[in-house]
Amino acid sequence: MSEKDFLDQIRANQGIIYKVVSLYAADPEEKKDLYQEILLQCWKGWPLFRNDSKFSTWLYRVSLNTVFSSLRKKTMLVYQDSIPDNQALRPNSLEKEDSVALQQAIRQLTDIDRAIILLHLDGYNNGEIAQMMGISANSLSVKLYRIRQRLANILNAANRG
Repeated sequence: MSEKDFLDQIRANQGIIYKVVSLYAADPEEKKDLYQEILLQCWKGWPLFRNDSKFSTWLYRVSLNTVFSSLRKKTMLVYQDSIPDNQALRPNSLEKEDSVALQQAIRQLTDIDRAIILLHLDGYNNGEIAQMMGISANSLSVKLYRIRQRLANILNAANRG
């Protein structure tokens, strides 16, 4: 596993890092710092990557663990009211307005729930998400159901208000 292999994999999957960073940081400088920290952690962990899972799965796990570590170091991130339009975050089936509303609703979730729904929206199956998050598949199913309910409630409240 060479440096070139690492860089090729990062280039091919950098959208994952952008998605994670965009959901957990609002300030452009904070996004850059978090992106760099994720790259550093990936580089440090690269020799330990054994191809037991897809590189994208491993990258999500490293990215989320890095974000969670960063959040533990800080007491709280302050989010801006507006979310920049980011093509990588927008699910194809949603109109722009719905996409922004969904992103704002996701931002209201806990850090763990935000990670779970991000992975779900990105097409990972429950087994893969459970493995990445270090929880049982049954626990994940319950969490995912509750997350969907919470998002529906948030979106319904926003539509009424």
